[in-house]
Amino acid sequence: MTQQGPASGTEERPCVTCGVSGTNTHPEPAESARERVNRRWNELLQETRVAQTGVQILFGFLLSVAFTPMFHDLGTFERAVYVTTVALGATATASLIAPVSIHRFLSGQRMKDEVVEAAGRLMICGMVLLALTIGCTLLLILYVVVPGPLAIALVGGVMVWFCLSWYVLPLLLRRRATRRPDDRCEHETPGTSS
Repeated sequence: MTQQGPASGTEERPCVTCGVSGTNTHPEPAESARERVNRRWNELLQETRVAQTGVQILFGFLLSVAFTPMFHDLGTFERAVYVTTVALGATATASLIAPVSIHRFLSGQRMKDEVVEAAGRLMICGMVLLALTIGCTLLLILYVVVPGPLAIALVGGVMVWFCLSWYVLPLLLRRRATRRPDDRCEHETPGTSS
């Protein structure tokens, strides 16, 4: 028979791991393979929406630059940076929208695992291309506004921050998660698991 906890209304029952009576705070049973792939797909869709919006706005801005009066005054270096930036923006857009196309073509083919895997890789590629697009856009703008070496130094600093926050931090957190020991029972002290 179970008892209600005094204040919180939680059930008290023996722990399934160690048998100690108390509030059951262990995680829910592991999700099935189907639930996992559906969760991963939904998370990927949310991430794609955020990234797509950013890249589309940036790409639209880049396309409009060529039609401004100031564009004709740009030198060879600035034009080369502009062309590189537009090409990077186009490839970033393609990579970040590709999961939608893949899903549409393969919908109903019972290939959701493969779709999620391919879409995840395209998202990572698209994020790298988006970071490079942003860096080149900054270089183009700052090179026109401030002297060359200062513009390059500012862009370099921004790109280091992108690398740290978009790539290094997630990889460090991922490494930490893989080193984490399996979930222990809250009633056990370290080193007493059976």
